[in-house]
Amino acid sequence: MFTGIIETLGKVSALEPKSGNLDITIASSLTPELKIDQSVAHNGVCLTVVSLTETTYTVTAIAETLNKTNLDTLKVNDTVNLERAMILGSRLDGHIVQGHVDQTGECTGVREDNGSWIFSFSYDATTGNPTIEKGSITIDGTSLTVVNSGKNTFEVAIIPYTYEHTRFNTYKPGTIVNLEFDVIGKYVAKLMAK
Repeated sequence: MFTGIIETLGKVSALEPKSGNLDITIASSLTPELKIDQSVAHNGVCLTVVSLTETTYTVTAIAETLNKTNLDTLKVNDTVNLERAMILGSRLDGHIVQGHVDQTGECTGVREDNGSWIFSFSYDATTGNPTIEKGSITIDGTSLTVVNSGKNTFEVAIIPYTYEHTRFNTYKPGTIVNLEFDVIGKYVAKLMAK
């Protein structure tokens, strides 16, 4: 489980395809604190640390993960949002995030708004994943509040701190992002459909 509060950015230092999977090596300030078998969210995708050096660590994304997330678009030197699993008994500063990406979405617009930014996104609504006005959503692992929720669109407002310390400062129209919809909203929608 995660909170959606990004700890730091990592930089992709190597990508190695292996039998349909992808080994992703990340250079990060978190590396000295990690251990093998630990879960770390990468752009919101929970992956297991499989090897370590002094300055980098490696995780493996399986084909299923690559098909449903934006990890298959990574290139060497790209940045990724990083968050270690939450510690039971700590504050939950974001919202409950599983690290299980539901689907990808696309950035459709970015506009500055009095020192903050409004980001617009679209997604395939036929999957049944709902956005709820003032509900939670996770974009590339970042816990945010939905504004202007539509059938297959929504917006989020980004404060300067989040803009400067996450991948949001790289987004432009056409950027593909990972979406994890609010876990409670997903369960309620599934129950209501029955």
